[in-house]
Amino acid sequence: MQKIFGNKTGSSKKALLLGAGFVVKPTLTHLSENGVEVTVACRTLESAQKLCKDVKSAKAISLNVEDEAALDAEVEKVDVAISLIPYTYHPLVIKSGIRKKVNVVTTSYTAPAMVELEKEIQEAGITVMNEIGLDPGIDHLYAIKTIDEVHKTGGKIKSFLSYCGGLPAPEASDNPLGYKFSWSARGMLLALGNPAKFLEDGNTKEIPGKDLMSSAKPYSTGYTGYAFVAYPNRDSTPFREKYNIPEAQTVIRGTLRYAGFPEFIKTLVDIGFLSQDPQDFLKPSDNPPPWKEATAKTLNSSSSSENDLTWAISSKTTFKDTDEKKRVLAGLRWIGLFSSDPIIPRSTPLDTLCATLESKMQYGPEERDFVFLQHRFEIEHKSGEKEMRTSTLCEYGDPKGYSAMAKLVGIPCGIAVMQVLEGKLGKGLLAPYSEEICAPLRAECEKFGIEMVEKTVA
Repeated sequence: MQKIFGNKTGSSKKALLLGAGFVVKPTLTHLSENGVEVTVACRTLESAQKLCKDVKSAKAISLNVEDEAALDAEVEKVDVAISLIPYTYHPLVIKSGIRKKVNVVTTSYTAPAMVELEKEIQEAGITVMNEIGLDPGIDHLYAIKTIDEVHKTGGKIKSFLSYCGGLPAPEASDNPLGYKFSWSARGMLLALGNPAKFLEDGNTKEIPGKDLMSSAKPYSTGYTGYAFVAYPNRDSTPFREKYNIPEAQTVIRGTLRYAGFPEFIKTLVDIGFLSQDPQDFLKPSDNPPPWKEATAKTLNSSSSSENDLTWAISSKTTFKDTDEKKRVLAGLRWIGLFSSDPIIPRSTPLDTLCATLESKMQYGPEERDFVFLQHRFEIEHKSGEKEMRTSTLCEYGDPKGYSAMAKLVGIPCGIAVMQVLEGKLGKGLLAPYSEEICAPLRAECEKFGIEMVEKTVA
Protein backbone atom coordinates (compact mmCIF):
# COMPACT_ATOMS: atom_id res chain seq x y z
CA MET A 1 0.00 0.00 0.00
CA GLN A 2 1.49 3.37 -1.04
CA LYS A 3 2.12 5.86 1.75
CA ILE A 4 0.90 9.44 1.35
CA PHE A 5 4.11 10.65 2.95
CA GLY A 6 7.21 9.22 4.52
CA ASN A 7 7.70 7.33 1.26
CA LYS A 8 11.49 7.65 1.11
CA THR A 9 12.92 5.91 4.16
CA GLY A 10 11.16 5.37 7.47
CA SER A 11 7.61 6.42 8.27
CA SER A 12 7.91 10.09 9.26
CA LYS A 13 7.43 13.01 6.90
CA LYS A 14 10.62 14.56 5.54
CA ALA A 15 11.39 17.99 4.10
CA LEU A 16 14.36 19.72 2.53
CA LEU A 17 14.45 23.41 3.44
CA LEU A 18 16.68 25.51 1.19
CA GLY A 19 17.69 28.94 2.45
CA ALA A 20 19.49 30.95 5.11
CA GLY A 21 17.28 34.05 5.37
CA PHE A 22 15.41 35.30 8.42
CA VAL A 23 12.10 33.74 7.27
CA VAL A 24 13.54 30.20 7.42
CA LYS A 25 13.34 29.78 11.21
CA PRO A 26 9.54 30.16 11.60
CA THR A 27 8.98 27.67 8.76
CA LEU A 28 11.52 25.24 10.23
CA THR A 29 10.07 25.49 13.73
CA HIS A 30 6.49 24.99 12.51
CA LEU A 31 7.44 21.85 10.60
CA SER A 32 9.50 20.46 13.48
CA GLU A 33 6.65 21.01 15.94
CA ASN A 34 4.41 19.03 13.57
CA GLY A 35 6.73 16.02 13.53
CA VAL A 36 8.45 16.66 10.21
CA GLU A 37 12.12 15.73 9.88
CA VAL A 38 13.76 18.73 8.22
CA THR A 39 17.10 18.95 6.45
CA VAL A 40 18.22 22.58 6.27
CA ALA A 41 20.51 23.25 3.34
CA CYS A 42 22.63 26.38 2.88
CA ARG A 43 25.71 27.16 0.83
CA THR A 44 27.70 27.20 4.08
CA LEU A 45 27.29 24.49 6.70
CA GLU A 46 27.73 27.05 9.48
CA SER A 47 24.60 28.97 8.37
CA ALA A 48 22.53 25.78 8.31
CA GLN A 49 23.83 24.66 11.71
CA LYS A 50 22.92 28.02 13.24
CA LEU A 51 19.32 27.67 11.99
CA CYS A 52 19.04 24.11 13.30
CA LYS A 53 20.25 24.94 16.79
CA ASP A 54 17.72 23.86 19.43
CA VAL A 55 15.26 22.57 16.79
CA LYS A 56 14.30 18.92 17.18
CA SER A 57 14.41 16.60 14.16
CA ALA A 58 16.46 19.11 12.16
CA LYS A 59 19.83 18.53 10.56
CA ALA A 60 22.15 20.84 8.67
CA ILE A 61 23.96 20.29 5.39
CA SER A 62 25.94 22.35 2.92
CA LEU A 63 24.45 22.34 -0.58
CA ASN A 64 24.93 24.25 -3.82
CA VAL A 65 21.62 24.12 -5.72
CA GLU A 66 23.49 24.70 -8.98
CA ASP A 67 25.08 21.26 -8.52
CA GLU A 68 22.32 19.22 -10.15
CA ALA A 69 23.54 15.81 -8.93
CA ALA A 70 23.99 17.01 -5.34
CA LEU A 71 20.55 18.68 -5.36
CA ASP A 72 18.86 15.58 -6.76
CA ALA A 73 20.57 13.40 -4.14
CA GLU A 74 19.01 15.44 -1.33
CA VAL A 75 15.62 16.00 -2.98
CA GLU A 76 15.03 12.29 -3.52
CA LYS A 77 15.33 11.66 0.24
CA VAL A 78 12.32 13.82 1.11
CA ASP A 79 8.61 14.34 0.47
CA VAL A 80 8.75 18.09 -0.11
CA ALA A 81 11.43 20.65 -0.99
CA ILE A 82 10.91 24.21 0.31
CA SER A 83 12.75 26.83 -1.70
CA LEU A 84 13.37 29.99 0.34
CA ILE A 85 16.37 31.02 -1.75
CA PRO A 86 16.33 33.82 -4.37
CA TYR A 87 13.52 33.28 -6.89
CA THR A 88 15.92 32.88 -9.80
CA TYR A 89 16.91 29.49 -8.36
CA HIS A 90 13.37 28.13 -7.95
CA PRO A 91 13.27 26.54 -11.44
CA LEU A 92 16.36 24.48 -10.55
CA VAL A 93 14.59 23.14 -7.46
CA ILE A 94 11.35 22.49 -9.36
CA LYS A 95 13.23 20.60 -12.11
CA SER A 96 14.82 18.44 -9.43
CA GLY A 97 11.36 17.85 -7.92
CA ILE A 98 10.10 16.80 -11.36
CA ARG A 99 13.00 14.37 -11.84
CA LYS A 100 12.56 12.82 -8.40
CA LYS A 101 8.75 13.21 -8.19
CA VAL A 102 8.96 15.37 -5.07
CA ASN A 103 6.65 18.28 -4.17
CA VAL A 104 7.95 21.86 -3.98
CA VAL A 105 6.77 24.96 -2.04
CA THR A 106 7.96 28.56 -2.53
CA THR A 107 6.80 31.94 -1.24
CA SER A 108 7.57 33.68 -4.55
CA TYR A 109 5.37 34.74 -7.45
CA THR A 110 4.76 32.10 -10.11
CA ALA A 111 7.36 33.27 -12.62
CA PRO A 112 7.27 32.54 -16.39
CA ALA A 113 10.15 30.09 -15.92
CA MET A 114 7.89 28.08 -13.59
CA VAL A 115 4.91 28.23 -15.95
CA GLU A 116 7.13 26.72 -18.65
CA LEU A 117 7.48 23.64 -16.43
CA GLU A 118 3.75 23.21 -15.80
CA LYS A 119 3.26 20.29 -18.19
CA GLU A 120 6.24 18.43 -16.70
CA ILE A 121 4.94 19.15 -13.17
CA GLN A 122 1.59 17.61 -14.08
CA GLU A 123 3.20 14.60 -15.74
CA ALA A 124 5.33 14.00 -12.65
CA GLY A 125 2.17 14.06 -10.50
CA ILE A 126 3.60 16.51 -7.99
CA THR A 127 2.42 19.68 -6.27
CA VAL A 128 4.33 22.93 -6.76
CA MET A 129 2.77 25.52 -4.48
CA ASN A 130 3.86 29.16 -4.84
CA GLU A 131 2.93 32.60 -3.50
CA ILE A 132 2.34 31.62 0.11
CA GLY A 133 4.13 34.14 2.30
CA LEU A 134 2.95 37.67 3.11
CA ASP A 135 2.88 39.55 -0.19
CA PRO A 136 2.31 37.37 -2.12
CA GLY A 137 0.42 35.07 0.22
CA ILE A 138 -1.69 36.49 3.03
CA ASP A 139 -2.81 39.24 0.66
CA HIS A 140 -4.29 36.63 -1.70
CA LEU A 141 -6.01 34.70 1.11
CA TYR A 142 -8.06 37.71 2.18
CA ALA A 143 -8.58 39.31 -1.24
CA ILE A 144 -10.14 36.07 -2.47
CA LYS A 145 -12.28 35.81 0.71
CA THR A 146 -13.96 39.18 0.23
CA ILE A 147 -14.27 38.90 -3.55
CA ASP A 148 -15.84 35.45 -3.24
CA GLU A 149 -18.33 36.68 -0.60
CA VAL A 150 -19.34 39.69 -2.70
CA HIS A 151 -19.77 37.64 -5.88
CA LYS A 152 -21.86 34.98 -4.12
CA THR A 153 -24.40 37.63 -3.08
CA GLY A 154 -24.59 39.07 -6.61
CA GLY A 155 -22.34 42.06 -5.95
CA LYS A 156 -19.45 43.51 -7.94
CA ILE A 157 -15.97 44.72 -7.06
CA LYS A 158 -15.69 48.06 -8.86
CA SER A 159 -12.27 48.97 -7.48
CA PHE A 160 -9.52 47.01 -5.71
CA LEU A 161 -6.50 48.61 -4.04
CA SER A 162 -3.90 46.63 -2.10
CA TYR A 163 -0.90 48.17 -0.36
CA CYS A 164 1.72 46.55 1.84
CA GLY A 165 4.66 47.96 3.76
CA GLY A 166 7.42 46.20 5.68
CA LEU A 167 8.87 48.97 7.84
CA PRO A 168 10.60 49.72 11.13
CA ALA A 169 8.11 50.31 13.94
CA PRO A 170 7.43 54.06 14.29
CA GLU A 171 9.76 54.40 17.28
CA ALA A 172 12.57 52.78 15.26
CA SER A 173 12.09 54.90 12.12
CA ASP A 174 14.89 57.22 13.21
CA ASN A 175 16.74 57.93 9.96
CA PRO A 176 16.07 60.04 6.85
CA LEU A 177 14.56 57.14 4.90
CA GLY A 178 12.31 55.93 7.71
CA TYR A 179 13.53 52.48 6.74
CA LYS A 180 15.85 49.76 8.04
CA PHE A 181 17.28 46.73 6.34
CA SER A 182 16.52 43.18 7.32
CA TRP A 183 17.44 42.01 3.81
CA SER A 184 19.57 43.20 0.91
CA ALA A 185 19.71 46.98 0.54
CA ARG A 186 20.57 46.39 -3.11
CA GLY A 187 17.39 44.40 -3.72
CA MET A 188 15.21 47.05 -2.11
CA LEU A 189 16.80 49.94 -3.99
CA LEU A 190 16.71 48.14 -7.35
CA ALA A 191 12.99 47.44 -6.90
CA LEU A 192 12.45 51.21 -6.69
CA GLY A 193 13.54 51.51 -10.31
CA ASN A 194 10.98 49.07 -11.69
CA PRO A 195 8.26 50.51 -13.94
CA ALA A 196 4.65 50.20 -12.77
CA LYS A 197 1.48 49.33 -14.65
CA PHE A 198 -2.08 49.34 -13.33
CA LEU A 199 -5.75 49.92 -14.13
CA GLU A 200 -7.39 53.17 -13.05
CA ASP A 201 -10.94 54.18 -13.97
CA GLY A 202 -10.98 51.69 -16.81
CA ASN A 203 -7.68 52.83 -18.34
CA THR A 204 -4.30 51.11 -18.31
CA LYS A 205 -1.63 53.43 -16.95
CA GLU A 206 2.12 53.04 -16.91
CA ILE A 207 4.84 54.80 -14.93
CA PRO A 208 8.50 54.54 -16.01
CA GLY A 209 10.88 53.41 -13.30
CA LYS A 210 12.64 56.77 -13.19
CA ASP A 211 9.33 58.46 -12.32
CA LEU A 212 8.08 55.91 -9.78
CA MET A 213 9.05 57.90 -6.68
CA SER A 214 7.52 61.07 -8.12
CA SER A 215 4.20 59.20 -8.41
CA ALA A 216 4.02 58.43 -4.68
CA LYS A 217 1.03 59.98 -2.91
CA PRO A 218 -0.20 60.19 0.67
CA TYR A 219 -2.40 57.17 1.42
CA SER A 220 -5.16 57.29 4.01
CA THR A 221 -5.62 53.89 5.64
CA GLY A 222 -8.32 54.97 8.08
CA TYR A 223 -5.77 54.60 10.88
CA THR A 224 -4.79 58.20 11.50
CA GLY A 225 -1.76 57.34 13.62
CA TYR A 226 0.17 56.33 10.50
CA ALA A 227 1.49 58.77 7.88
CA PHE A 228 2.06 56.59 4.83
CA VAL A 229 2.75 57.32 1.20
CA ALA A 230 1.96 54.76 -1.49
CA TYR A 231 3.22 53.99 -4.96
CA PRO A 232 2.26 51.22 -7.43
CA ASN A 233 4.32 48.06 -7.59
CA ARG A 234 5.22 46.43 -10.92
CA ASP A 235 2.33 45.16 -13.07
CA SER A 236 -1.05 45.05 -11.30
CA THR A 237 -3.09 44.43 -14.47
CA PRO A 238 -3.00 40.58 -14.40
CA PHE A 239 -4.76 40.59 -11.03
CA ARG A 240 -8.11 41.50 -12.56
CA GLU A 241 -8.06 38.02 -14.12
CA LYS A 242 -6.22 36.24 -11.26
CA TYR A 243 -8.76 37.54 -8.73
CA ASN A 244 -11.68 36.98 -11.13
CA ILE A 245 -12.88 40.59 -11.00
CA PRO A 246 -13.45 41.48 -14.70
CA GLU A 247 -15.93 44.13 -13.53
CA ALA A 248 -13.20 46.10 -11.72
CA GLN A 249 -12.34 49.46 -13.28
CA THR A 250 -9.41 50.09 -10.94
CA VAL A 251 -6.83 47.49 -9.83
CA ILE A 252 -3.72 48.75 -8.09
CA ARG A 253 -1.28 46.83 -5.92
CA GLY A 254 1.49 48.84 -4.34
CA THR A 255 3.94 49.60 -1.57
CA LEU A 256 3.63 51.68 1.60
CA ARG A 257 6.46 53.75 3.04
CA TYR A 258 6.63 56.47 5.65
CA ALA A 259 6.19 60.05 4.45
CA GLY A 260 9.47 61.54 3.18
CA PHE A 261 10.84 58.30 1.71
CA PRO A 262 10.01 58.90 -1.99
CA GLU A 263 11.56 62.39 -2.14
CA PHE A 264 14.79 61.08 -0.67
CA ILE A 265 14.99 58.13 -3.07
CA LYS A 266 14.12 60.37 -6.02
CA THR A 267 17.12 62.55 -5.20
CA LEU A 268 19.43 59.51 -5.03
CA VAL A 269 18.15 58.42 -8.45
CA ASP A 270 18.52 61.90 -9.98
CA ILE A 271 22.10 62.40 -8.77
CA GLY A 272 23.25 58.99 -10.02
CA PHE A 273 23.68 56.99 -6.84
CA LEU A 274 21.48 54.11 -7.99
CA SER A 275 23.59 53.61 -11.11
CA GLN A 276 24.92 50.09 -11.69
CA ASP A 277 27.68 51.29 -14.02
CA PRO A 278 31.19 50.42 -12.72
CA GLN A 279 33.44 53.41 -12.00
CA ASP A 280 37.23 53.29 -11.70
CA PHE A 281 37.21 55.50 -8.59
CA LEU A 282 34.88 53.01 -6.84
CA LYS A 283 37.04 49.93 -7.43
CA PRO A 284 37.91 47.99 -4.24
CA SER A 285 41.08 49.48 -2.80
CA ASP A 286 43.26 49.40 0.32
CA ASN A 287 43.16 53.19 0.27
CA PRO A 288 39.56 54.15 -0.59
CA PRO A 289 38.71 57.81 -1.19
CA PRO A 290 36.58 59.80 1.25
CA TRP A 291 32.87 60.02 0.57
CA LYS A 292 33.01 63.71 -0.41
CA GLU A 293 35.47 62.92 -3.23
CA ALA A 294 33.40 59.96 -4.46
CA THR A 295 30.29 62.15 -4.36
CA ALA A 296 32.08 64.92 -6.30
CA LYS A 297 33.13 62.49 -9.04
CA THR A 298 29.65 60.92 -9.21
CA LEU A 299 28.13 64.40 -9.59
CA ASN A 300 30.90 65.81 -11.81
CA SER A 301 31.18 68.58 -9.24
CA SER A 302 33.88 71.23 -9.55
CA SER A 303 35.13 70.40 -6.04
CA SER A 304 34.35 68.27 -3.00
CA SER A 305 33.36 71.20 -0.77
CA GLU A 306 29.87 70.87 0.68
CA ASN A 307 28.76 74.10 -1.01
CA ASP A 308 29.81 72.84 -4.44
CA LEU A 309 28.31 69.41 -3.80
CA THR A 310 24.94 70.88 -2.78
CA TRP A 311 24.99 73.16 -5.83
CA ALA A 312 25.69 70.14 -8.06
CA ILE A 313 22.85 68.19 -6.45
CA SER A 314 20.44 71.10 -6.93
CA SER A 315 21.37 71.23 -10.61
CA LYS A 316 20.45 67.57 -11.13
CA THR A 317 17.17 67.30 -9.21
CA THR A 318 14.19 69.36 -8.12
CA PHE A 319 12.61 69.95 -4.74
CA LYS A 320 9.03 70.87 -3.95
CA ASP A 321 10.10 73.68 -1.63
CA THR A 322 12.94 74.93 0.57
CA ASP A 323 11.90 72.78 3.52
CA GLU A 324 12.07 69.62 1.40
CA LYS A 325 15.48 70.64 0.05
CA LYS A 326 16.82 71.18 3.58
CA ARG A 327 15.43 67.85 4.77
CA VAL A 328 16.84 65.84 1.84
CA LEU A 329 20.27 67.51 2.04
CA ALA A 330 20.32 66.84 5.79
CA GLY A 331 19.62 63.19 4.99
CA LEU A 332 22.46 63.00 2.49
CA ARG A 333 24.70 64.57 5.11
CA TRP A 334 23.56 61.91 7.64
CA ILE A 335 24.45 59.12 5.21
CA GLY A 336 27.89 60.68 4.97
CA LEU A 337 28.00 61.75 1.31
CA PHE A 338 29.68 65.07 2.21
CA SER A 339 32.04 63.61 4.81
CA SER A 340 35.71 62.68 4.97
CA ASP A 341 34.81 59.12 6.01
CA PRO A 342 36.25 56.55 3.60
CA ILE A 343 33.80 54.80 1.30
CA ILE A 344 33.42 51.01 1.25
CA PRO A 345 34.19 50.68 -2.48
CA ARG A 346 32.13 48.13 -4.40
CA SER A 347 32.71 49.17 -8.03
CA THR A 348 29.33 50.84 -8.73
CA PRO A 349 27.59 53.85 -7.13
CA LEU A 350 24.65 51.62 -6.14
CA ASP A 351 26.72 48.94 -4.42
CA THR A 352 29.02 51.45 -2.74
CA LEU A 353 26.00 53.32 -1.38
CA CYS A 354 24.43 50.02 -0.23
CA ALA A 355 27.53 49.14 1.79
CA THR A 356 27.16 52.34 3.80
CA LEU A 357 23.37 52.12 4.14
CA GLU A 358 23.59 48.56 5.42
CA SER A 359 26.10 49.61 8.06
CA LYS A 360 24.05 52.61 9.23
CA MET A 361 20.48 51.32 8.86
CA GLN A 362 20.36 47.96 10.64
CA TYR A 363 17.83 47.13 13.34
CA GLY A 364 19.12 47.53 16.88
CA PRO A 365 18.85 44.58 19.30
CA GLU A 366 15.63 45.84 20.94
CA GLU A 367 14.03 47.42 17.86
CA ARG A 368 10.86 46.11 16.27
CA ASP A 369 9.81 45.88 12.67
CA PHE A 370 6.26 46.50 11.53
CA VAL A 371 4.06 45.26 8.70
CA PHE A 372 0.94 47.03 7.48
CA LEU A 373 -1.16 45.38 4.77
CA GLN A 374 -4.48 46.73 3.58
CA HIS A 375 -6.98 45.93 0.84
CA ARG A 376 -9.59 48.54 -0.09
CA PHE A 377 -12.66 47.29 -1.97
CA GLU A 378 -15.23 49.50 -3.67
CA ILE A 379 -18.29 47.26 -3.74
CA GLU A 380 -21.56 47.60 -5.65
CA HIS A 381 -24.13 45.28 -4.11
CA LYS A 382 -26.90 43.57 -6.05
CA SER A 383 -29.36 46.15 -4.66
CA GLY A 384 -27.26 48.95 -6.15
CA GLU A 385 -26.03 50.01 -2.71
CA LYS A 386 -22.37 51.10 -2.61
CA GLU A 387 -19.89 50.09 0.11
CA MET A 388 -16.24 50.87 0.78
CA ARG A 389 -14.65 48.02 2.74
CA THR A 390 -11.12 47.62 4.05
CA SER A 391 -9.31 44.48 5.12
CA THR A 392 -6.30 45.26 7.30
CA LEU A 393 -3.39 43.47 8.96
CA CYS A 394 -1.08 45.31 11.36
CA GLU A 395 1.74 43.29 12.94
CA TYR A 396 4.71 44.27 15.09
CA GLY A 397 7.81 42.14 15.49
CA ASP A 398 9.02 40.71 18.78
CA PRO A 399 12.66 41.68 19.51
CA LYS A 400 12.97 38.50 21.58
CA GLY A 401 11.28 36.31 18.98
CA TYR A 402 10.36 36.55 15.31
CA SER A 403 10.27 39.76 13.34
CA ALA A 404 6.86 40.61 11.92
CA MET A 405 8.14 39.92 8.40
CA ALA A 406 9.66 36.55 9.36
CA LYS A 407 6.44 35.44 11.05
CA LEU A 408 4.15 36.59 8.25
CA VAL A 409 6.21 34.90 5.53
CA GLY A 410 7.51 31.86 7.39
CA ILE A 411 4.36 30.67 9.18
CA PRO A 412 2.05 30.67 6.10
CA CYS A 413 4.79 28.86 4.20
CA GLY A 414 5.04 26.21 6.93
CA ILE A 415 1.26 25.81 6.97
CA ALA A 416 1.20 25.28 3.19
CA VAL A 417 3.98 22.70 3.45
CA MET A 418 1.94 20.76 6.00
CA GLN A 419 -1.10 20.84 3.72
CA VAL A 420 1.02 19.51 0.86
CA LEU A 421 2.36 16.71 3.06
CA GLU A 422 -1.15 15.85 4.24
CA GLY A 423 -2.43 15.66 0.66
CA LYS A 424 -4.89 18.53 1.16
CA LEU A 425 -3.79 20.44 -1.94
CA GLY A 426 -4.21 19.21 -5.49
CA LYS A 427 -1.46 18.33 -7.92
CA GLY A 428 0.09 20.68 -10.45
CA LEU A 429 1.37 24.27 -10.42
CA LEU A 430 -0.66 26.04 -7.74
CA ALA A 431 -1.07 29.44 -6.09
CA PRO A 432 -3.76 30.70 -3.68
CA TYR A 433 -6.24 32.21 -6.14
CA SER A 434 -9.31 30.11 -5.31
CA GLU A 435 -11.40 29.92 -2.15
CA GLU A 436 -10.93 26.13 -2.20
CA ILE A 437 -7.20 26.64 -1.61
CA CYS A 438 -7.42 29.84 0.43
CA ALA A 439 -10.03 28.92 3.07
CA PRO A 440 -8.08 26.09 4.76
CA LEU A 441 -4.87 28.14 4.69
CA ARG A 442 -6.67 31.12 6.24
CA ALA A 443 -8.14 28.96 8.99
CA GLU A 444 -4.69 27.70 9.98
CA CYS A 445 -3.10 31.16 9.80
CA GLU A 446 -5.74 32.55 12.14
CA LYS A 447 -4.65 30.03 14.80
CA PHE A 448 -1.38 31.99 14.89
CA GLY A 449 -3.11 35.36 15.11
CA ILE A 450 -2.46 36.05 11.44
CA GLU A 451 -5.64 37.66 10.15
CA MET A 452 -6.83 40.62 8.10
CA VAL A 453 -9.71 42.44 9.80
CA GLU A 454 -12.58 43.69 7.66
CA LYS A 455 -14.27 47.03 8.24
CA THR A 456 -16.92 48.99 6.34
CA VAL A 457 -15.64 52.56 6.11
CA ALA A 458 -18.21 54.14 3.81
